[in-house]
Amino acid sequence: MNTIFDALRESHEKQRLLIDALLKTSGESKSRSEFYQQLKQELQLHAEAEERHFYIPLMKKDATIDMSRHGISEHHSIDKIIAELDNTDLDSPAWLTHMKSLRHQVLHHLEEEEQRIFQMAGKVMGEQQKTDLAAKYQQEMGEVVH
Repeated sequence: MNTIFDALRESHEKQRLLIDALLKTSGESKSRSEFYQQLKQELQLHAEAEERHFYIPLMKKDATIDMSRHGISEHHSIDKIIAELDNTDLDSPAWLTHMKSLRHQVLHHLEEEEQRIFQMAGKVMGEQQKTDLAAKYQQEMGEVVH
């Protein structure tokens, strides 16, 4: 049975792959535009579903409230960089600079979740809650639930 950690890692991997693909594009190409739109959508959907089905439940536990707030604040930092990217021409050198900043912020966030937050969350969540949250998360993300 899938847990919330499995579901989140799957999305994290998709984000990493899209970032890598995006950084291999150049100029105002169709592939850059398409990968960017896919990444933007994935990050937005993931952040909303993750906050609802991972961070909000963790905020109900004293041991994980601060790290939950921190994770949500990192989502807002990512949103700010995306806004900068949206307001910059795809073929501008500044776009690539913002994209590298986004990559840094996203990879930092994913690593922190996977290395630190998941371990703490695993200690405060029961097995049933882990699978229930995974199903809700995947449903919101529009994924097929196994």
